[in-house]
Amino acid sequence: MTGAVTDHDIAGLQRRLAEFAAARNWEPYHTPKNLAAALSVEASELVEIFQWLTPEESARVMEDAESAHRVADEVADVLAYLLQFCEVLGIDPLTALAAKIDRNEERFPAP
Repeated sequence: MTGAVTDHDIAGLQRRLAEFAAARNWEPYHTPKNLAAALSVEASELVEIFQWLTPEESARVMEDAESAHRVADEVADVLAYLLQFCEVLGIDPLTALAAKIDRNEERFPAP
């Protein structure tokens, strides 16, 4: 990434999601509670794709065009709701992730 804001960086995607919601007057429904619930639902839909697959089948899920498309769509839904949730609460998701990795490295040192 060059530092320029594009539609594919975190801020650009959050802006597009906010504009999408605003154009449809959905902001009143985008409360932290509702967004957390929607995030959970979408994560469950991702789990549903893998629910009855063997470990071997799950490792090959992206080889089939239809299942690959379903997985990518659910990943997009999960990320969209997570980004909206972070935007509403003022959380920088990359900063939060970096801090969590730092804590995990201290908690679980490599042998």
